[in-house]
Amino acid sequence: MITTGPMPTKSNSLPEVHASISISQISLWKRMFAFAGPAYLVSVGYMDPGNWATDLDGGASFGYKLLWVLLMSNGMAILLQTLSARLGIVSGRDLAQACRDTYPRPVSYLLWVVCEIAIAACDLAEVIGAAIALNLLFHLPLMIGVILTAADTLLILWFTRFGIRVIEGFVLAMVVVIGACFAIEIFFAKPVFGEVVGGLIPRLDSKSLYTAIAILGATVMPHNLYLHSALVQTRRIGGAVADKREACRFNLIDSAVALNLAFFVNAAILVLAATVFFKRGIPVSEIQQAHLLLAPLLGTTMASVLFAVALLCSGQSSTLTGTMAGQIVMEGFLNFRMRAWLRRMITRLLAIIPAAITIYLSGEKGTYKLLILSQVILSMQLPFAVIPLIHFTNDRKRMGEFANRAWVRALAWPVASIIVGLNLWLAWGVIGQWIASAGEYRALVIFGVVPVAIGLLILLLWVTLHPVLPEWIRKARQAPVQLPEPVAVNLAVPAYQRILVPLDHTDHDRTAISHAAAMARSHGAKLYLLHVEEDVTSQVYGQLASTAEVEAGGKYLGAIVERLREQGIDVEAVVRYSNSPRTEIVALAKELRSDLLVMGAHGHSGIKDLVFGTTINWVRHRLDVPILVVRN
Repeated sequence: MITTGPMPTKSNSLPEVHASISISQISLWKRMFAFAGPAYLVSVGYMDPGNWATDLDGGASFGYKLLWVLLMSNGMAILLQTLSARLGIVSGRDLAQACRDTYPRPVSYLLWVVCEIAIAACDLAEVIGAAIALNLLFHLPLMIGVILTAADTLLILWFTRFGIRVIEGFVLAMVVVIGACFAIEIFFAKPVFGEVVGGLIPRLDSKSLYTAIAILGATVMPHNLYLHSALVQTRRIGGAVADKREACRFNLIDSAVALNLAFFVNAAILVLAATVFFKRGIPVSEIQQAHLLLAPLLGTTMASVLFAVALLCSGQSSTLTGTMAGQIVMEGFLNFRMRAWLRRMITRLLAIIPAAITIYLSGEKGTYKLLILSQVILSMQLPFAVIPLIHFTNDRKRMGEFANRAWVRALAWPVASIIVGLNLWLAWGVIGQWIASAGEYRALVIFGVVPVAIGLLILLLWVTLHPVLPEWIRKARQAPVQLPEPVAVNLAVPAYQRILVPLDHTDHDRTAISHAAAMARSHGAKLYLLHVEEDVTSQVYGQLASTAEVEAGGKYLGAIVERLREQGIDVEAVVRYSNSPRTEIVALAKELRSDLLVMGAHGHSGIKDLVFGTTINWVRHRLDVPILVVRN
């Protein structure tokens, strides 16, 4: 049962919550409520701390001038997230899985690397944002706050145990708090409505380009496209065309409501910065500065407190969705699954290290620049997610009658062109600036950066032109679909002769022994009952130990052996002395050459796994024999 191989290619997205929510309610409003949720999880990525930095920078530096970029980005986001949801609903595959199914393995691996960089950049924004919020609310040093953010791994573990609906409820509560905070902030700021509307007129120059692209990258989040295509599959959607059409319709409503709420938050931050700072000619070089200036400029300390509370809610809610997106990307592209807490810890460490170095070298002002840079990185990854998404949803073989219609394609491709064009413009300017300012390191920058840029451009061209490439190129080294062989009629029946049963003197022993005894009777096998004494006395004196616990354990094992022999079962008790029971289990299994292992499961998970350990998982990776895991 426990022996595992590579995860099948046709596995589900987020298998622990896949199709876990029923949508069979009779009432229209109840059905709409059942579908609501995925877009709210996605929306928090559109209002994370990285957005705050870009919106504050845009408003404080250029007034309302870049408000149109937010509006355009929100329209792009609604379109792209709708396509992402449709891909998941209709094809039953998330965007990462669809890439792996379609592209050769080298291309899939490269797309995975680019996506992981974007997720790390997003996590970097969350780390810095949470640290800043802790500093503003509790006056903790930024370095301490950055280190404390590693602990949110435990928060992730705790929340995911309660199912997707609880996570959606928590995130929605955070979104409501953020929205309420900024509604009050705008009330205090009292912006001029006519001037705000004037910011919706498109205009852009070289000075505002960097901030505009950062806003675009912060608003249209690339990893959200992977996330949304998986989250919609948590609903138990039927296979009929009518069921899928209804699911697409309800998810469009869900996306429009949630993302427009995110647009309100982003617009409120930009308008607040333009009204309070730009008009007074006050440059904002860090989020902390905005927090400190809000109170005297708006005439109330509540403005500063609300700002910090909203920032903390933003960082913590986006942490949840970032973890899910990372899981989806790794499983989809690589067909590889990692424990959620381990993946979260690795990703967070990758974000903590540059944040800590930046704080150490350049202080608080450096964190603000790092936030802006993280959003530019996100924007530059966007084409590698957007173009495959449009190709897949255009494909009639994949999507059937749900393939994009002509008017959708007429919207989608200009969106992709704008994203690609702005990013090429930015890349050309940034690389030129790096080379010009490199001085004596100019050659090193040229040979280090230019080849990478060319490689990414080639990858982007390959993905863009993929549908029109010759078939032998498209199919070269494509990841194979691995499905189990059909079950044969005359399967060989395994014969067990030596069955090992580890015991820990708990109620779980009864269940394990009863299953093992049943197997022994049917196969004529011999049972070996193993118990490991872990106390210090036993480890020092071994068989000479004579504590009350050891004596009680001996009587316990003796009674079990006697009863099993009365039932005609051949049984032998083995006692070992060690502080590592799992090591002794593996050692005895190899020594006896046992052909079946029966173990009782404690049923704990999450944080308890970190505290008590995971003996079964450790053992199964070191033995090549069948393992039967039983629970009460």
